[in-house]
Amino acid sequence: MQSTLAATSVPNASAIATATAIEVIRRDGTIAPLDVTKIRKVVNWACDRLDANAIELEAGLTTRLRSGVTTREIQDNLIDCALGMCSPSEPDWRYVAGRLHIWSLWKDTLVRRGYQYGDYARTVREKLAAGEYDARMTAYSPTELKTAGSWIVPAWDMDYDYAGAVLLTKRYLLDDELPQEALLTCALLLATPEAPEDRLPWARRFYEAIAQRKLSLATPILANLRVPGGSLSSCFITSMDDDLESIFGTISDTARISKNGGGVGVNVSRIRATGSWVMGKANASGGTIPWTKLLNDTAIAVNQGGRRAGAVTVSLDVWHLDVPEFLECQTENGDQRRKAYDIFPQLVVTDEFMRRVERAETWTLVDPYEVRTKLGIELAELWGDKFEVAYAEIESHLGDTIQLYKKIDARDLFKEIMKSQVETGMPYLWFKDTANRTNPNQHEGYIPGGNLCQESWSNVKPGEEAHVCNLTSLNLANIDESELGDACELSVRLLDNTIELTETPFQASTTHNAKYRTIGVGAMGLADWLAKRRLTYKDLDRIDTLFEDIGYHCTRTSMELAKTRGAYPAFEGSEWSKGHLIGAKPLSWYAENLEADRLDRWAQLSRDIQQFGIRNSHITAIAPNTSSSLVQGCTASILPTYSRFFYDKWAKGTVPIAPPFIKDCFWFYHENKSIEQTQIVKAVATMQKWIDTGISMELIFNLNAGVYFPNEPERSLKAKDIFETLVLAWKQGCKAIYYIRTVQRDDFKEGAGEGCVSCAN
Repeated sequence: MQSTLAATSVPNASAIATATAIEVIRRDGTIAPLDVTKIRKVVNWACDRLDANAIELEAGLTTRLRSGVTTREIQDNLIDCALGMCSPSEPDWRYVAGRLHIWSLWKDTLVRRGYQYGDYARTVREKLAAGEYDARMTAYSPTELKTAGSWIVPAWDMDYDYAGAVLLTKRYLLDDELPQEALLTCALLLATPEAPEDRLPWARRFYEAIAQRKLSLATPILANLRVPGGSLSSCFITSMDDDLESIFGTISDTARISKNGGGVGVNVSRIRATGSWVMGKANASGGTIPWTKLLNDTAIAVNQGGRRAGAVTVSLDVWHLDVPEFLECQTENGDQRRKAYDIFPQLVVTDEFMRRVERAETWTLVDPYEVRTKLGIELAELWGDKFEVAYAEIESHLGDTIQLYKKIDARDLFKEIMKSQVETGMPYLWFKDTANRTNPNQHEGYIPGGNLCQESWSNVKPGEEAHVCNLTSLNLANIDESELGDACELSVRLLDNTIELTETPFQASTTHNAKYRTIGVGAMGLADWLAKRRLTYKDLDRIDTLFEDIGYHCTRTSMELAKTRGAYPAFEGSEWSKGHLIGAKPLSWYAENLEADRLDRWAQLSRDIQQFGIRNSHITAIAPNTSSSLVQGCTASILPTYSRFFYDKWAKGTVPIAPPFIKDCFWFYHENKSIEQTQIVKAVATMQKWIDTGISMELIFNLNAGVYFPNEPERSLKAKDIFETLVLAWKQGCKAIYYIRTVQRDDFKEGAGEGCVSCAN
C-alpha cells in the first residue's frame, strides 16, 4: 500500500517506497517513522460520504515526504490540495478541507491537554479553575456535567466546510477548547435562568438546535457568553442631547460598547448646526461634524479588545442644516479635519421628505437649536403627523423668526444621496415614520434612528435609555417545516434568558434592557430554503406564508413566557396591550389580509396578549449575518447569494464559497448580482409585514449592459432606475436600506469591508 501511494501521490516515489528511511515530526515534537497508511486513513475519513475521491486527494499531495517533514505540513498540504480541486461541479472538496482543518484542531488539542472529547466535566472544571469559564457554570453538579457531556456528538464537527471551520475555530473558540464543548457550554449557560429542575432538559434542547446548526447565536453571545463578565448584546443605539455633558457622556458610552464588541448607532440630530449660536454668540457652532469625528476616532481607539476597530453608525435627520456636509464626511476633497472615514453615515428620512422628492418640491434645512429656542419645538423627537404640522409651522417663520436655514430642491438632495451611495455604499436610509408607526411603545417615547446593521431599534432617551438588543437567527437551510415552531420557541426563550445573563456596558442600556426586554430572532438561509423547494424570490405567497409562521410562533412564545415570567415592564399602554399585533397593526388588518383558518390563531393570540401580556417588546429582527452564515453553512440573511460559486480572498489565500445545496439545486440559486432589485424590495416588504423590528436590506445594482434587459443588450441601468427602486422600498413599507452595492465591468465594488460581526449572529 505504501508503494502504491508513493507512486501516485508524490514526485519522490522511490523514497517513499522505503518508508522506514523517512522520519516525521509529530505534533508533540517526537519523531516517528512515516506511516503512509495513517495518511490514507485521514484522507478516507475526510472524504467519507462526500462526492470526493480519496485517491485523487492522495494523488494531489505535493509535500516532499522527506525526513524531518512535520505532520502539520502534510495536513496543510492536503487542505490546500482539497481547496484547489473545489469547483461548482465538485463543491464537496470544501467540506473535505473543513474536516481536515477540524482534524488538526482535534490533534492539537489532544497534544496540549491530553484528551479530546470524552471528559467534558474535566474541561469545565479546569476552565473554571483558570478563570476562563463563567462562574455560573457551577450551577451544575459534576454528575449533571457528566450527563451533559454524554450529549456531545463529535461527528457534528464534520459538518463545516473550510470557511466555516476556520471562522469557528479562529474567532470563537477559547484555547484548548473543542467546538462541541463551546456550544454545549453556551447551551448550559443559556439554561441557567430556568428553574433548577428544568435546566438540563432545556440545555439539551438548546445544544442540539445550536450544534446541528438550526439556530445561530449572535457573535457576542457565542464569543462572550462563556467568559466572565461578557456582554451578550449585539445592537445599541444612543442619542446625543445638545449639551457638553450629554455629548461626552455618549462618547464615553460608545467607547464602553465598542470595548465589549457591540455595534453602536448614535443619533446627533439634536445637536445645533454649523453656524448656530453658542453662549449667545452667532456663527460660533461647529455643528455635528466635529462630534461625528470624535465618534469616528473613538471607534478606532477602542478596538474591541484588539480584535477589530469599533463599528459606529451616526444618524442625522434629513431636515438638519448639516446634511450636505454630512453626506461629504467621507469624501477625499475638503477640510480633512472635518472628515470621518471610519463611521457609517445614516440618514433619518421622513415621509414628508420622500413625498417632496416625488413631487420635485423644495425642502428646508434648519438648525434644531434655533427651532427649539425660538419656536419651542424639539424637531428631532417628532414623526408622522406631528412632525408635518411642526415642519409647516417652521417653514411659515422662515426669514423672520427663523434666520438660519437653507431651501433646496428635495430631488437634488436625493440625487446627492444616491451619488454618495453609488460611490461609497452609504449613507444608509432609515425611514423614520415607517419605523415609528410600527413601534409598539409609542406611549413611552420614540425611535430616533437605526442600529449599525439597520435591523434593530426601539425607544431611546438621551442619558436615560439606550436601545440594546440580543440576537439569534433561524437557519432556514437546516429547518424543516415541522421543526419551525420548535425552533422559534427555542430562539425566543434562549434570548429572553440572555437578558438575565448579560452585563450591559452602561446604565442607560441596563435600564432599557430591564424595561423593554428587546430581542431579535432573525433568519438566514432563505435562498437555500427557496432553492431546495425549486422556488424563487418571485414566489411572494410562499415567502409570505413562511414569515407569517415565523412571526406567529415567535410572538406566541413571548406571550407564553409572560404567563410564567411576567410581561415586560412597559407593557401597559403599549400597542400590544391594545390587542394590536406585529407592527402595531390592529386585528382588523389581519382580518383583511388573511384567510379565515389563519386569522383564527392571530385573533386568539391578540386576546391572549391582552390577558397575559407579552414578555418582550420587540421580538424579531433580521440581521445581515455575513460572517456567521459561513459558520452556519448557508446563505447570508434573507437575500439571494451574490454568486453561486466564488473565491473569497483571505489572509492565507483564496477560499471557495458556495451555498449548501449547490450540487442539486444549481439553477435554483438565482444570483443577486443579476436579479432586478425591485424583486428584492418586494420580497423584503413581504417579510417585513411579519417582522416587528427591521430587516437588513442590501441592494446590489449591476451597471453592466443587458443584465436586466435581455431584449435590449445595449441598455444598462440608469440613475432613474435606482431612484425608482429606492422610492419603491419606501412605498412598500421597508423600514431601512442598508448598503447600496454596484457591479460594474464584473467588479464587485462595495462601500464597506467585512460584514458586521456584532450583528452577524
